[in-house]
Amino acid sequence: VYEAFKQKIRVTVVASGIGRPWSLLPLPDGAFLVSVRATGQVLAIRHGVLDPKPLTGLPAMRTTRTTGMLDMAMHPKFAENKWIYFTYHKPLDGETFTLALARGRYDGTGFSNVQDLYVGNPVQTGGSRLVFAPDGLIYITVGGAGRIPAAQATDTIYGKVLRLKDDGTVPPDNPFVGKAGSR
Repeated sequence: VYEAFKQKIRVTVVASGIGRPWSLLPLPDGAFLVSVRATGQVLAIRHGVLDPKPLTGLPAMRTTRTTGMLDMAMHPKFAENKWIYFTYHKPLDGETFTLALARGRYDGTGFSNVQDLYVGNPVQTGGSRLVFAPDGLIYITVGGAGRIPAAQATDTIYGKVLRLKDDGTVPPDNPFVGKAGSR
């Protein structure tokens, strides 16, 4: 138990032995999915036990110490459609890569019908986080918000927060729709 600014926090080890986990996604059945960035894998923790066998069906990824499988989020209607959304580093030509948003149907052992919904421009991004807002739109942070001009430029995803529909398309009220030179 730790004290942190007028709060007590109890820390409990749920699983160990996961090298460089990035995201933890609690599922309605009490299981957890864990993304492991550097290996491009997703592992499952069921009934408090880590399954060492990675889930199947993920796309090819650019995997290094700082790239690979990133964040995950359940679709707001997960109980009906079983869609899990995730961001990952998609390899492009040669040594280039970018951040991509994909979704797949989760069946308990892996993902099926996996499809990229959004693929950014070739940039060397860092991390990413996902969240569905109450209006059903998905928000994606794109790592790289350092003090460099690209973080403020509208022609690149670097250092941005992307706001998309659940099918990966851009909402018509996006402030940059139709603006020359903007992504």
